[in-house]
Amino acid sequence: MEPRAPGLTVVKLGGSVLTWKREREALRPKILARLSAELATASGPVVLLHGAGSFGHPGARRFRLAEAPNTSDSARERARGAAVVAREVRRLHGAVLHALVDAGVSPWSIPASGIARNRAGAPTRIDPAPFADALGAGVVPVSFGDVVRDDVWGFSILSGDSLAVALARDLSAARVVFVSDVGGIFEPTAKGRRVAVPVVTRELVDRLRPTPGVPDVTGGIRGKAEAMLAIADSGVDAGLISGLSDGALSRALKGERVYGSWVAGARR
Repeated sequence: MEPRAPGLTVVKLGGSVLTWKREREALRPKILARLSAELATASGPVVLLHGAGSFGHPGARRFRLAEAPNTSDSARERARGAAVVAREVRRLHGAVLHALVDAGVSPWSIPASGIARNRAGAPTRIDPAPFADALGAGVVPVSFGDVVRDDVWGFSILSGDSLAVALARDLSAARVVFVSDVGGIFEPTAKGRRVAVPVVTRELVDRLRPTPGVPDVTGGIRGKAEAMLAIADSGVDAGLISGLSDGALSRALKGERVYGSWVAGARR
């Protein structure tokens, strides 16, 4: 897959690389600082998204915000859960903004709760206009997986991956780069070693299973791969790379196909 001409890159920093997901609200500050510095090297426009990691997922699971309310749930209890989780993920968001400013980036916060709406847990509206406006003003729009209003459930989770799918399409991005704590989607070889599968296909996605022991209300690695296929279907290239490898993100921002798993956008 050859990189497209320079254009907009949507970068999604996964919660798994920004935080220790098995510990509550545990930031990885050195990794965040380095990734922020790599983002500062981008020569083209960037939209930045990030996950909630250990700041948002435990609360979302506790209040069951990624699933339909059951008969014992009250609207008041769900609203309380939405407020708690929104507060938690904004603590991580503040740390991301702080690191970006320190690295020389000019971030502009666009919380998803103000520009998106769900219905039964699925997005029905994500307004790209604030992102386009921020890009036109020369700043880097930054959003994140968030709790949003839901027309059926009251409140539900909108993942950063869903934001990436919508914004890649609506902003005519050149590519989307998912940055994780793993260097791609891994499968074992005949010799038992695990290697990153270079090309994401439907057959690969159908074989994926959830990662055991890790709290993730947004679909884990399979959800990421599904998002990559949806992005490719809209004509945009997508890749999953490691944020633990120094320089991988900065090279991807230059259009390189760094080590990881990729899918080429369907040319229309």
